[in-house]
Amino acid sequence: MTLTIPELMTAAVYYGHHDVRIEQRPVPTPAGDEALLRVTRSGMCGTDASEWQAGPIMFPTAKAHPNSGHLGPMVLGHEFIGEIVALGAEVTGFSVGDRVASGAGISCGTCRRCLENRTNLCANYVTLGLNRDGGMAQYVAAPVSTLAQIPTGMTDDIAGLAQPLAVGLHAARRSRVQPGDSVVIIGSGAIGTFVLAGLLSLGEATVTVVDFAGPRLERAQRVGAHHTVGASESTVADVRAIVGDLGADVVIEASGAPNQLSTALSLVKRGGVLLQVGLPTGLQDLDVHKLVMSEITIETTLAHVCAADLAPALHILATTTLGAELLESVHPLGEVAAQLEKLATGGIQGKVLFDPTSRL
Repeated sequence: MTLTIPELMTAAVYYGHHDVRIEQRPVPTPAGDEALLRVTRSGMCGTDASEWQAGPIMFPTAKAHPNSGHLGPMVLGHEFIGEIVALGAEVTGFSVGDRVASGAGISCGTCRRCLENRTNLCANYVTLGLNRDGGMAQYVAAPVSTLAQIPTGMTDDIAGLAQPLAVGLHAARRSRVQPGDSVVIIGSGAIGTFVLAGLLSLGEATVTVVDFAGPRLERAQRVGAHHTVGASESTVADVRAIVGDLGADVVIEASGAPNQLSTALSLVKRGGVLLQVGLPTGLQDLDVHKLVMSEITIETTLAHVCAADLAPALHILATTTLGAELLESVHPLGEVAAQLEKLATGGIQGKVLFDPTSRL
């Protein structure tokens, strides 16, 4: 199959604080282990919004990234899918025309963490759209190690949610949940809902979701939460009325809101697991005495393991209504800046995607 590939493409390029520009850039040439994708959907997340609102913090526009070497304006986009239009000379297992989702995280495969299958902690880790040019563009070059085939019949809109769902599934695995466990999730935003879906896919646990009463909590119930609790002054008592006075086996803090780690600690039983998913903007107070005397395990979670999480995430999307529940809207690339501002100021409750094939 021969496809015509242009020399230039349209891309959303991050320069700094409140500065994302729609520009023409050269179409990248794939390296030997890479595929060139014609991007059909690209998403954004809280990291992108934070960099828009207060960055550059981690984006390498002012200081070169130690692993990628990138320095200067960068094409956004670490959540993307597309169609393969060209392959590097070393690639096997993929063909031109394949529809694929990317996990975006590039690992070396040889460091200690990679050998432990914890590729998200690779000593040489690089993420497309965070540390080097990503997929918020018409084309992107991505290592095939980051790709998974999109199931036949799945729409671009639904497949475009695969990478953030993989993050939620990885978090669910990190919670150490066991069949029969009682689990509490604090926060039912996009990431909390992805974690919920991940938990439901792993086995028979009873999941209670806590958030302010409203559409997000209603969505959690539709996705499959066994119980929902509206946040109030009686939250702890209300949750304990469901999970029992001893507390829950696993409590997952997915909101990042102030003081919610302490709330989570008050809800977990002795010997239980507390998983921190949300990223608070400030330091958090924690009752270390209770933590130690109850032998509670604190876990954290970062990104996902592409080989373990991306294909299962696509399967979840193919077999549930999760995608329809979380997809909020699809926009052309010309609206990236406006949507980043909306996300940064709390105006988006689900997931927003961009269609680089759409006219600006």
